[in-house]
Amino acid sequence: MSNGERLALDVRFWGKEHGLPGLYPLICHLLDSAAVFLVLWDEVLSEGMRRRIAAELGLPVAEARLVTGFWAGLHDLGKITPPFMVKVPEAFKVVDGDAMYGGSAGAAEERGFRHEMGTHWSLVSLLAKEGGYRFEGRVAGALAHQVAQLLGGHHGCFGEVIARRKAVDPGAYQAALGGAGWAEQRRLHFGEVRRVVGGGVVPPGGLSAEAAVVVHGLVVFADWLASGAGWIVPRMPGVGWSGSAAELDAHWAAACAGAPALVRGARLGRVGFPEGEAGRFERLFPFAPNALQQDVAEVLPGLVGEQGSGLVLVTAPTGDGKTEAALAAAVALGRASGARGLFFALPTMATADAMFGRVAEFAGRALVGERALMLLHSGAWLSSVMDPAGVVGGVDRWRVGEAVPDEGAEVAEPGVFSGGSVTAEVAEPGVFSGGSVTAVEADGWLRSGARRGLGAALGAGTVDQVLAGVVPGRYSSLRLFSVADKVVVVDEAHAYGPWMQALMVRWLEWLGAFGAPVVLLSATLSGRVAGELVEAYRRGAGFGEPVGVEPVYPGWLFVDAASGEVRGPRAVASGRERVLDVEVRPVRWEAGMGERIVAGGRRAALREVLAPVAREGGVALVCCSTVAEAQATFRDLRVAFPELAGREGGVRLLHSRFPGVLRAEVTEGCEAVYGKPAAGEVPGVRAGSILVATQIVEQSLDLDFDLMVSDLAPLAQLLQRAGRGRRHARRGGRPGWARAEDRPVLVVLEPVDEEGVTAPPRSWGDVYDHGLLVRTAALLRARCGEGIAVPGDVQGLVDAVYAEDFVDRLVQASEREVGGLRERLARLDQRREGAVAAEQSLAWLAGVCAPADVHGDWSRLSRSAVEGAEELLTTRLGADSGRVLCLFEQDGGRASLDEEGLLPVPAGRGGAAVKRVVRRLVPVPGRWMPSAGERDALPEGWQKVPLLRDTAVVRMRRAGMECGERRWVGELAGRRVQFTTSIGFERI
Repeated sequence: MSNGERLALDVRFWGKEHGLPGLYPLICHLLDSAAVFLVLWDEVLSEGMRRRIAAELGLPVAEARLVTGFWAGLHDLGKITPPFMVKVPEAFKVVDGDAMYGGSAGAAEERGFRHEMGTHWSLVSLLAKEGGYRFEGRVAGALAHQVAQLLGGHHGCFGEVIARRKAVDPGAYQAALGGAGWAEQRRLHFGEVRRVVGGGVVPPGGLSAEAAVVVHGLVVFADWLASGAGWIVPRMPGVGWSGSAAELDAHWAAACAGAPALVRGARLGRVGFPEGEAGRFERLFPFAPNALQQDVAEVLPGLVGEQGSGLVLVTAPTGDGKTEAALAAAVALGRASGARGLFFALPTMATADAMFGRVAEFAGRALVGERALMLLHSGAWLSSVMDPAGVVGGVDRWRVGEAVPDEGAEVAEPGVFSGGSVTAEVAEPGVFSGGSVTAVEADGWLRSGARRGLGAALGAGTVDQVLAGVVPGRYSSLRLFSVADKVVVVDEAHAYGPWMQALMVRWLEWLGAFGAPVVLLSATLSGRVAGELVEAYRRGAGFGEPVGVEPVYPGWLFVDAASGEVRGPRAVASGRERVLDVEVRPVRWEAGMGERIVAGGRRAALREVLAPVAREGGVALVCCSTVAEAQATFRDLRVAFPELAGREGGVRLLHSRFPGVLRAEVTEGCEAVYGKPAAGEVPGVRAGSILVATQIVEQSLDLDFDLMVSDLAPLAQLLQRAGRGRRHARRGGRPGWARAEDRPVLVVLEPVDEEGVTAPPRSWGDVYDHGLLVRTAALLRARCGEGIAVPGDVQGLVDAVYAEDFVDRLVQASEREVGGLRERLARLDQRREGAVAAEQSLAWLAGVCAPADVHGDWSRLSRSAVEGAEELLTTRLGADSGRVLCLFEQDGGRASLDEEGLLPVPAGRGGAAVKRVVRRLVPVPGRWMPSAGERDALPEGWQKVPLLRDTAVVRMRRAGMECGERRWVGELAGRRVQFTTSIGFERI
């Protein structure tokens, strides 16, 4: 380009091409994204959040809206670089052959240079020189770099801070940016976006980390929405379109006119929380409140005020209605804070699936506005609760636009559906049945791409989906954005180990910084952990001076986000007061003793305590510490009680090591037999039945047993299991051997050595901390015969297990026992404290820093000091991190997915085929998995499917019968394995 020569905006620089009839000019996509951003600003953000961002920028709200919309329109400016343009070789040749761009073939070879990097590198100087943005002092703190780095992260990862000398003259350090002609086109596009959108005023302020997360989230969603073919195709410029000022103005006007419908169609709006009479508990739920629910519903609104926010901590026994209390609190908090929605976070996929329906029913009954509801966990797409079947609890789950297609219209495959009265893009096959279906696909856009569901106003899912926001990785900041302006309810807040608890603390700091409303629920939360969680939220809200937190049980407290003040705690009466009779039975563990019944052994004890079930009926739970021991116990009880084993459902087994589809069937059967009585059910003693299970019954299922038997576990877990004992009223429905309805029985099998000292078996490994097991056993023995008053004794006992003077409190123990116990606990406690410290340190290193420590460098949101931080999150959530697929060899050498040979191994990798396979995967410990080089080759095409590429395929062959079923054997990583329908997958 010669001196003095000026270029016009060149529309040959394209922004979108995939799936389009031609190239879409970049300037059009930039303006589209800005138009959609402005609608998202209006429709998604609360008034309080808009005011907060504007205040940080030092602008009126109306100007802050245009300025941030202008930023959104710059997000893809880095596409004006040779490495991006060469993606369409024919188009690149035209540009490259133009003398104005100085020949750019060499720069195009910079394959590692992505267009978002180009945005970051080029925008700093453009914002500073062309826009007048501040670029002095620390680079990371300068607004020009803040905005450039934020927009450069629109694909989920933020680039490192650029040194000042490089930011001032980026072309001298990045050849991939192209020459002077390329830089001039970036300047022209920058100028036209600013002219058309507005927002040319220079903000005198800057952005906090939490405000940057919110703006970034809106930019990402605006880009995604404006990138759909359904939006672009009708707006493709015609032949001869040159990008003149008049043409750009017309395009902008059309984009602004169409963006509201696009956002509505994607269902990215706001939910409305009821006010006044409509917000009373009796209007929110079809029943009268209990004491806890009534106190929260009546007192909390006065504590929150008209425009307040904060954290509510509810501690109450299992079955005391904490879920409804949380939803009532969510209404009060959401109404006052102007929150846009609600997310219910739970510890497991099973609890999330169960909660999904409850949230749907509540939303349909109590909430207004945009009520798109998403199930969010790694297996959500396999869950039946998200089947595209119309309406759940009055909440539409299928819709695009307003029109309804003709009844019976069918979509054979994902793509564009044309029929009836609409044309729309859909993500999955389905048949539209009319009636309750309001239009084509309610959550079609939300469900049709990874992470889009985070934008739904309503959600239920596993807690890892949101905790991932504080584990640096791609789009971790988007997960923080997803809860920044919603009421967040965290159930079972006690149910996490040191690693997850440390992430929870960091996450609550961010929620406090956002001023997001939070409700924490727990049945067995220690005072120490409660204090850590409350202080984390206060610290994020700007209150660093700790305050003492002593929760009451049952009861609740409120932390004001504006003042940091802790209001309460407020004690309430429980409607389920009872005495838990705990019987501790010292037993010898019989691993390796063969089939012999040993006096004083675990097998003999189980036969004794369960004999009444076989004789007189009733149902019992046996909770084991490991899957292997649950499988062995199931086999043994079938031998011990042939009268139960001889009929269907007499002895059942539930654990994690079943194929997903089979586990769902087993769970459904358990809920039918052991679950809550149906309305109008005639009470009666249930037929004798024993469920053998692992810890998954602590939280996942609403079950009710006449008798509870558990291997020794930490006290909090035992109390959780005890909550399944006589959980629901069954007048006349308990067997004669059962005690009073309000005195459930828990038999604890304590493993001991030859001297009667607590000795957790080696087979348990590190499932539980041995020190906590020893403390729990000693505490329960000391209370022998007293019973545990629920809820009166619970908080004190949970705290007592962790007390430093634990041994001194055991006044009933002899001096000899006290001395030996003190020495042993000292060793075990030291080991536990070291392990906890190591886990917490790893979490701090792997996790995102606190919002106050970001200091304007957004790369800290996607960069970790620990390699593989994202993988750590999933592996720390559970031991079963491997996945196995059994292929059953049938006659003739063919293999099938099922034992009967009815499901052939699919050759394709389409959605339906993948779903069939994934439903058959078995979770196993990671240590069972063979290395990548040792695994059998996957069927063709599976390597390209993320859900299947790390699967170990095991060829299974027939090997006789067991429990009346066909037994299959195979080999995994050099070890023999076997499978039967009722026992599941196991190593032998």
